[in-house]
Order: sequence, then structure tokens, then C-alpha cells
Amino acid sequence: MSGKNVVFDVVGTLVGYEKLYEAIDARLGDRMRALGINSIPMFGYMWIEVAEREYTYLSMSGAYVSYAHVFESIFWRMLWKSGIPEPREFATADDLAAIMEGYMRMEMRPGAKECVQKLRDAGFTVWAFTMGDLKRVGGYFKQAGIEMPAEHLKSCDSSSLGKPDPEAYRPLLNQLSSDGSKPWFAAAHMWDVSAARRTGFRGAYCSVWEREALTDLFGEMDVLADTLPEMADKVIAASK
Repeated sequence: MSGKNVVFDVVGTLVGYEKLYEAIDARLGDRMRALGINSIPMFGYMWIEVAEREYTYLSMSGAYVSYAHVFESIFWRMLWKSGIPEPREFATADDLAAIMEGYMRMEMRPGAKECVQKLRDAGFTVWAFTMGDLKRVGGYFKQAGIEMPAEHLKSCDSSSLGKPDPEAYRPLLNQLSSDGSKPWFAAAHMWDVSAARRTGFRGAYCSVWEREALTDLFGEMDVLADTLPEMADKVIAASK
């Protein structure tokens, strides 16, 4: 195994949420705007973030549930929190199924393929560690034409232990540092990359999803970048 390894978070980092937002808009946008809910991306962001919290809390309390299950189940609560008094009258199971299909079709961000290729050309072995299920997340790589060997794609589902629990990162950290090298963890979620860094990875953060790094909360990073290709360049330079 190469002594140069970089582990990516996938959804939110390499994969963007635009197709999900488009699916929400196509099924519910007009109905939501009629009720004064004018920002579909804001609704989508709230749904994603609250689902991540509930997923994490379930994992922390010893009741692990896959992220996709949490995300789908919490849909009706998110409608209610948005100001819709009767969510199950407002939207149907078919609406949710169509939106979840958009979730399955999400695409790699601009620059994601270039980022991965830059690292591989520089001699890095690229890994992925996700809260998502392996079939869905593997499909994102496949449809983008990015080769990702199955043995390099890891999911929290396998251990029933969700990020950002330090123990979720530790098995892969131990595997990749067995030769004495220090692997990288790269993400566009500061909570994710900072937790990986505290566990023992080197940390690379890209602001493409959150914009504000908030290092006053999460601590300093080894690499900060605004785009995925720039992050790859900085990881390569910092590894020389």
C-alpha cells in the first residue's frame, strides 16, 4: 500500500446537493412558495442538517440507523417545521419517493474528478469514508466516471458507528498509518475533517459547501482551500 493516502468524505464534499434541490422544487416548489416558503435550498439545507444531527444522536445513544433512513423518515417533520400545519396532507408518499430519486441522482461537484485525478497522479491512494450506504455512494462515483475500488470505499454502516465519533475514524486511520505515515482526511464539512484530525489524520478542508471555515470553533487545518482542485494542490505540496 502506498504511504500517501487521502480519505474523502463524499456527500457534501465531492458530491453536491443540486439534484436534490431540483427534485424538491419539481415536486413541491409551487406549493411551498404559495405558503411563503420561498427558498428551496434553505429547506433542503435544513432537512440535510437536521437529518445529520438525528443520525449522529442515534449513533451516540447506541441506536444506529442508516443516514438514508433517517433522512427519508424525517421529511414530514421538516415540512411541519417549515410552517406547513398538515404535512401529510400537503405532500404524498409519491412526492417523497420522487424527491428521494433525486437524492439518488446527485452528482459530483465541479472539480471533483480533477481533484481526485491530481492526487492519484501525485502518487496518492484515494479512499472514501461516508455516512451513506455503499451502493448509493458507489453509484455517484460510477456515474461521474471516477474509478473507486470497492475496497477503498468505506461506510459507517459497516460498523454501526457514525461520524464524528472518533472511533468511527480510527480503524481506517490505523490501517493507513501502519507503515508510520500520516494519512489525510479531506472534507467540506468542518465538523468532519476536524474530528478526523483530532483522531490523528492530517486535515484538508474545502469551503465549497460551508464557505466559512470557523477555525475559531473547529481549530486550525493543515490545508484550507476554496475549491476541490486547489485542495488537491495544497495537499500535494504539503506532503513533499
